[in-house]
Amino acid sequence: MKPKLMYQELKVPAEEPANELPMNEIEAWKAAEKKARWVLLVLILAVVGFGALMTQLFLWEYGDLHLFGPNQRPAPCYDPCEAVLVESIPEGLDFPNASMGNPSTSQAWLGLLAGAHSSLDIASFYWTLTNNDTRTQEPSAQQGEEVLRQLQTLAPRGVKVRIAVSKPNGPQPQADLQALLQSGAQVRMVDMQKLTHGVLHTKFWVVDQTHFYIGSANMDWRSLTQVKELGVVMYNCSCLARDLTKIFEAYWYLGQAGSSIPSTWPRPYDTRYNQETPMEICLNGTPALAFLASAPPPLCPSGRTPDLKALLNVVDNARSFIYIAVMNYLPTMEFSHPRRFWPAIDDGLRRAALRDNHTHSDIQVKLFVVPADEAQARIPYSRVNHNKYMVTERATYIAAGVEELRAWPLLGREEMGISQEAPPHPPPQEEPACPSRTPSGPNYIILVTS
Repeated sequence: MKPKLMYQELKVPAEEPANELPMNEIEAWKAAEKKARWVLLVLILAVVGFGALMTQLFLWEYGDLHLFGPNQRPAPCYDPCEAVLVESIPEGLDFPNASMGNPSTSQAWLGLLAGAHSSLDIASFYWTLTNNDTRTQEPSAQQGEEVLRQLQTLAPRGVKVRIAVSKPNGPQPQADLQALLQSGAQVRMVDMQKLTHGVLHTKFWVVDQTHFYIGSANMDWRSLTQVKELGVVMYNCSCLARDLTKIFEAYWYLGQAGSSIPSTWPRPYDTRYNQETPMEICLNGTPALAFLASAPPPLCPSGRTPDLKALLNVVDNARSFIYIAVMNYLPTMEFSHPRRFWPAIDDGLRRAALRDNHTHSDIQVKLFVVPADEAQARIPYSRVNHNKYMVTERATYIAAGVEELRAWPLLGREEMGISQEAPPHPPPQEEPACPSRTPSGPNYIILVTS
């Protein structure tokens, strides 16, 4: 028998009255909590947005973020570009064939000066358009003197003239530059010796960001009448002219006091046009592809093809012949002490000679002699074949600043490559198109302004 359990009812203690907040304080607390949440959300979004913006700016500014992939081409250019070869033939040098009908360098320069309306940018190695350096009364200096006179008229008539010139490493005539400064031109000297242990060896003009000249002729009266030179003038080609202006702007920046080469060039100096994604242009009525290259590599912002790469590409793609005209051929490091062998171009040419015929290579060498009479022989630094160009069945390569086919890793220069193959992407029908004349085969023009 279970024992009888006794249960005692426990009293539930009375609940103590809660300390309730007044309604106005509760509403204030809720409002403060809501505001704090919004502030936190805005702060998080601001931090994330700022981080994303900085990442994009860093990548975009310093060239790691691109609109165009390796297989994408920039928009085509519909300017009616016209290319004209120009030459300087030394006085007394007569060719037996009468087909030498290219305009002279001085004619081309004077024409560009006469047509300049708003701006003229010149990148140059040195200036001596008068014959003050020879202290003679040489009649053939008149063409250079006329070019200088016309240059002095530009700034007074409202044309902005900028000249980037290599800072001389020793005594060098400065009378031309002083005269141009007095006329209102702006001049900056680029200390390439300090920047790259080299020189600014380029020669190009950009007029109104529409027309330009690239060639071998220095701003020297002898380059017009006493030295054989070759160049090209591009008319009505603002797309390429603006891209060439980017290269000039790099020189202009480096011409400032205390400047140095950026570890990575800012975005405004970048280009979309290069060997992989060339510009589609209409050249002399024919569809063509074009790009500008530069050197040395530290002066190549994002997208810019180094000129050695472009040169070797021309050599590697030749299948029938390679013809080279150059002042000297020295496969060496010209400015190194001691001088060292540098086989990059030489190896490329040897490969090309043996590529399609391993049992027999046909390599011929001829020396080009510019004749001189007694008076001409007394003119220093003259009577030479100063032009530099290379021709293959696919390409024409015209250099501006390399007297010798040799190693030039420290020289500042540019080149332009043009392919007259039909562009792979025809322009939209609503845009003006190049005439439908199809070239017989791929033709390239490489212009080097170094």
